[in-house]
Amino acid sequence: MKKKLFIFTFIILIFSIFSFFYYKENNDFIIYEANLKNDKVRFYWKDENGNNYFNFLNLKEAIKNKNEELIFATNGGMYKKDASPQGLYIENGETKTYIDTTNGNGNFYLKPNGVFYITKDKKASIFTTKKFKNNEDVLYATQSGPMLVIEGKVHPAFKENSQNVNIRNGVGILPNGNVIFVMSKKKINFYDFAKFFKKQNCKSALYLDGFVSRTYFPKKKWEQVDGNFGVIIGVSK
Repeated sequence: MKKKLFIFTFIILIFSIFSFFYYKENNDFIIYEANLKNDKVRFYWKDENGNNYFNFLNLKEAIKNKNEELIFATNGGMYKKDASPQGLYIENGETKTYIDTTNGNGNFYLKPNGVFYITKDKKASIFTTKKFKNNEDVLYATQSGPMLVIEGKVHPAFKENSQNVNIRNGVGILPNGNVIFVMSKKKINFYDFAKFFKKQNCKSALYLDGFVSRTYFPKKKWEQVDGNFGVIIGVSK
C-alpha cells in the first residue's frame, strides 16, 4: 500500500512540475493554431481601392463590412519604407512583389531565409527561398527571414545565450499540417525562439518580424491594434 502511494505521489509530482513549466513556457507566447480546412486564413496588404490596411483595426473594420469577423491576425513579414512587402508576396494567386534572392544586411538576408505559402487546396508549407517553387497552385505567399527551423534543425547561425533579444513573431508547420503562429510576449533571442518551434515538433519555421510585431487575438484578451506595417495574415469566420 505504501509503495502504491509513493508511486502515485511521484507521478503527481512529475505531472505538476511538467505542467508548471509547460504553462510558464506557453504563457510567454501568444499562440494560434490554424487548421486550414476550417479556418479562413488570408494574406492582406491593400484593399480594393489600393489603400494599405496598415494595422489590425483597419482590417477588422474592412472584414466586418463583408459580414465576417476577424478572430486572429499577425503581421506577415518584413516591409520597406513605403510599407510594401520585402521579397515575394502573392495574394489570391497574384504575384504582387517578386522573390528576392540577393544578399544584404539585416534579418531578412540572414541566409537561408524562406517563404511561407498556402496552396489553393488549403495546404501550408515553409521552404527556404532556394527550394521554394512558385506555380499556379500557390494562393498566398510571403517571403521573410531568417528561417528559424530547417528540416527539424535550428538555423545554424543562431547562438545559444545570445544577447540579441527582441519581441519576435514567426510561423511554423506542425506535424499534422496545421499552421502555428507565435509571438513572444517578452524579448527573446533567435535561438530560444527557434527552439520553441522545434519543441512543437515543427520541421520548418520562419521568422516574420521583430520589434514592430503585433498580434490580434481577442479570445486570449490580446488586442494590439496600433502600428503601421505591410502584410497582415488574418483569420476570419
